Amino acid sequence: MSKKKVLVLNSDWCKGCGICAAFCPKQALKIVDEKARLVNQEACILCGQCELRCPDYAIFLTEPEEEGDEVQWVKPY
Repeated sequence: MSKKKVLVLNSDWCKGCGICAAFCPKQALKIVDEKARLVNQEACILCGQCELRCPDYAIFLTEPEEEGDEVQWVKPY
């Protein structure tokens, strides 16, 4: 059975280039204080365009290890 994927951001790796935000088809991501932020979590469709474009592998989709595991989303602004 496939688990629901979640969006995760490593802020330490994010250099704020804005590529992820530029390719987000739902404008769910923005650069805030020189870091990518999820500004509209409900709009995010988990399409993976941000993950594909990030040159620093700072944003990615993953599955929780076990049922009920918490995986932190990109922090909304």
